[in-house]
Amino acid sequence: MIRAIISGACGTMGRNVAECIEKDSNIQVVAGVDKFNNGAPFHIFSKFSSINVPADVIIDFSNVSALDDLLDFAVETHTPVVIATTGYTDEQIAKIKECSKKTAIFFTFNFSLGVNLICSLAKKAAAILGDGFDVEIIEKHHNQKLDAPSGTAIMLANSVNEVFDNKLNYEYDRHSKREKRPKNEIGIHSIRGGTIVGEHDVVFAGNDEVITISHSAASKKVFASGAVAAAKFIVKKQSGLYDMNNIIDFD
Repeated sequence: MIRAIISGACGTMGRNVAECIEKDSNIQVVAGVDKFNNGAPFHIFSKFSSINVPADVIIDFSNVSALDDLLDFAVETHTPVVIATTGYTDEQIAKIKECSKKTAIFFTFNFSLGVNLICSLAKKAAAILGDGFDVEIIEKHHNQKLDAPSGTAIMLANSVNEVFDNKLNYEYDRHSKREKRPKNEIGIHSIRGGTIVGEHDVVFAGNDEVITISHSAASKKVFASGAVAAAKFIVKKQSGLYDMNNIIDFD
């Protein structure tokens, strides 16, 4: 039986992860970490340094401010960790990569199978269409989401940009500019409203035709189940940085 700790256990995603684990006979929650306790059916620790129960893996859906404590604990105890929180800075992502040299870390911007599929499709489309098409990415989320653009939008942009040797610039806002759209950019646009779980469109706009690759999530449960699958995958892995490409073959 895999013993899991949920970081951000009392948040919406933490509760979704716990519900997902309840239905899986191969993994169980032994503790949670959160500043608040909403009456979870397992012990909630307010900080990682207080944890006194053994665990095989950590699933993190918390806040970017908790990253240092999370990584310190994971490295010190050699506990594999699934990082599903978004909104990290480049410096924080660099720290995740550095810590992966000391313990196994599963890190991706989105744990949905569908999103990772459209990432692969967008990359293949960019390779086929070449620079004759302008690329724009539109992402939509609920009005409580803190970061913009979404980590998934950046992941999609990065997938396309790899095809062009990472030479394309990301343009997040054009309202202050009065100029034609240059060829060497990817436009990224954020919409926040209502209870939208997550929608992403990758638009390839060419001469007289437009190709759009889309994904829409109807429930946050798709992200929770993906994170649990990642936890089961990484639990016995050696130190290193892993993502969805390690457990799903899109080729």
